[in-house]
Amino acid sequence: MGGYDEKALTEVADEPEEFEAGAELAVCLVSGGIDSCVTAAIAGTEHAELAFLHVSYGQRTQAREQRAFQELADHYGVTHRLVASIDYLARIGGSSLTDARIPVSSADLNTHAIPTSYVPFRNAHLLAIATSWAEVLGARAIYIGAVEEDSSGYPDCRPEFYAAYQRAIDNGTRPDTRVEIRTPVIHLRKSEIIQRGLELGAPLALTWSCYQAEDRACGRCDSCALRLRAFREAGVVDPIPYA
Repeated sequence: MGGYDEKALTEVADEPEEFEAGAELAVCLVSGGIDSCVTAAIAGTEHAELAFLHVSYGQRTQAREQRAFQELADHYGVTHRLVASIDYLARIGGSSLTDARIPVSSADLNTHAIPTSYVPFRNAHLLAIATSWAEVLGARAIYIGAVEEDSSGYPDCRPEFYAAYQRAIDNGTRPDTRVEIRTPVIHLRKSEIIQRGLELGAPLALTWSCYQAEDRACGRCDSCALRLRAFREAGVVDPIPYA
């Protein structure tokens, strides 16, 4: 499953001087969902060039998410693309997204408990890959669409986690490496993220959020419920199909 645009990566590695000014290139983690789509749109207003990274980890809808990733990359004309696989997280298990024996829970937007869809420490794995690639490309920023307030309560979506990981990057990379984690939507509600995406012309119709279906979104899982509520609050019709 994984791969990358070898020619594009080689071109960047051979000509690092193109990115020494520091602001031209950014790596964006793009899952294929709304938050990462809008985060990429924001990154595009702040950098001349983007590199899109997608990580599959054995989740139920990984084929559909990869399709969304490629369509978003096509939309933004992204040349530098990396699709990585860390399906060992599925072998580790512990999440309804990666373990078929654990059912995907129906949404309860009033609970503050960590849902079964939480993949233990997943975002640390994603950031590790993004940091390695950013260091090779000479990128100065990594964008990730983490959301704290309106998320499902995942502990690795909190600002404290990203502050701690930033210290790890600072201490674990070359002395001349300067890579900053940026989380531009972390304090926004999902409806505000949608509104920001509309302002930026983000292609929300290309995104996919459902945890368990790949043709028509189930409308019942946490991710679908959050998405549907957000579109209602934003006063906009969700453009993707639902069962």
